[in-house]
Amino acid sequence: MTVTKADLANTLFEQLGLNKREAKEFIELFFEKIRESLENGESVKLSGFGGFSVRDKRSRPGRNPKTGEEVAVTPRRVVTYKASQKVKDRIAKNNVSAPVVGPETNDL
Repeated sequence: MTVTKADLANTLFEQLGLNKREAKEFIELFFEKIRESLENGESVKLSGFGGFSVRDKRSRPGRNPKTGEEVAVTPRRVVTYKASQKVKDRIAKNNVSAPVVGPETNDL
């Protein structure tokens, strides 16, 4: 399942009693502030959730997957997310019963 901004706004509406317009505006403002900070090269840290930062990537050689032709991948800025230890622990705890499929299990 994918959680959308509309889902988040609906949660604010249901659990906090905000009206739908206020909830939508709150979510939009929240993400706009994150976008603005990242555009300005600032890191965003959300306690208990993780952090977003902008990283510069160098130019590097690449390859067109269809033709095999070498192409230059231009330098660019990318957003990275690093999960907090709380998020990592909760994900690990919730995945205990998930089946592991891969070469090491011979289940392929």
